[in-house]
Amino acid sequence: MNKKLRAKLSLMMFLEFFIWGAWYSTVAVFMTSNGMENLTHWPFTVNPIAAIVAPFFVGLIADRYFATEKVLGILHILGAIFMFLTPMAVEQPILFILLLLAYNLCYMPTMSLANTLSFHHIDDQEKDFPIIRVFGTIGWIVAGLAISFVLGMFVAENVKPEQTALPLYMTAAASLLLGIYSFSLPHTPPPAAGEKVSVRSIVGIDAFKKLGSRSFYVFLFSSFLLCIPLAAYYNFTQIFIGNAGFENIAATLTIGQMSEVLFMVLIPVMFIRLGVKWMLAAGMLAWVLRYALFAMGAAEPITWMILAGIALHGICYDFFFVTGQIYVDKKSTPEIRGQAQGLIILITYGVGMLIGAQVAGEVYNSFLGTAESLTLNQWYDFWWIPAIFAAAVLAFFIIFFNDKVLDEGATADDITV
Repeated sequence: MNKKLRAKLSLMMFLEFFIWGAWYSTVAVFMTSNGMENLTHWPFTVNPIAAIVAPFFVGLIADRYFATEKVLGILHILGAIFMFLTPMAVEQPILFILLLLAYNLCYMPTMSLANTLSFHHIDDQEKDFPIIRVFGTIGWIVAGLAISFVLGMFVAENVKPEQTALPLYMTAAASLLLGIYSFSLPHTPPPAAGEKVSVRSIVGIDAFKKLGSRSFYVFLFSSFLLCIPLAAYYNFTQIFIGNAGFENIAATLTIGQMSEVLFMVLIPVMFIRLGVKWMLAAGMLAWVLRYALFAMGAAEPITWMILAGIALHGICYDFFFVTGQIYVDKKSTPEIRGQAQGLIILITYGVGMLIGAQVAGEVYNSFLGTAESLTLNQWYDFWWIPAIFAAAVLAFFIIFFNDKVLDEGATADDITV
């Protein structure tokens, strides 16, 4: 793979996740500062709704009729328009949420389109794609640092940039930039042109049947359940650390992405030592510990506990979600591999996060009442709820999961991330 092409694809991936990180880790703070403190779970509801819709758009339309780079460009330009309009509707909460829904319906399909475009042009997927994909994580980190330390120079002394519309406008600008840039990417014809594609295959029904076993069903169910407390992290951590006195909210949250890069490197070695079951269990346990640290660190607050909870993101995400994707890949045959990966994403980032956002929102609002924010003692009580829920999922998984597909005869060469 030539360096010029790798650089172009890496920049695409950098911007793709810079865009997501710029608004996702700040929007709840912005809403809280603008009288929508009891609606902060809705951005994290419309996002999984879009994640559910995205496979149908990509599978039934984008992958069959249009060049990938053109669809990628058009969707990002449309997304830029919707995101630019969103903060202007701050006085009209329903319109604000609908504009975020429209934006997410444009953005979420671009994630799989960016992967499709990359895979079409690289020679060695296992060697080249991780190098390209890591720039996505770097993009998310840079977005958080830019919000705290660059946009922070353009706000009043006692105002956090996350409280303003600047991160949303930065998202819109980056979306427009990537939209225009996408048309310069190498031509990528529709991968499924002329093929028969059905709703059944997109949803992953065939993969569900072929991979069916008790342990596989336990894995799917556990993944779904874990996304319910997971939603509380994405939605409310940004509000929590602001209430706990942290100044640079977006920059602080990037510690999680930095941790993600570190633990991604450790996955192959840990896979051989622990096997699939205990890798997945370690990821679940990290979620329990994270929420417990948030709870115990809330009342004082204790800074190191809160930072440690954020830093656990590497284990939480890599050891469970990345390991889960590898597990599904190893279980699959080439004919159903795509369906199987689509199925796990639909169950987790789609249905699981959708239900999780609504549940977390209801719990948060029950604590909030008529106040503008939770007290630190209320945060202590709040964080124990997802901690206990995640612990119950962990116990269920350990008792009922017993698939050794990667435990026997695996070597480090068998594992790719």
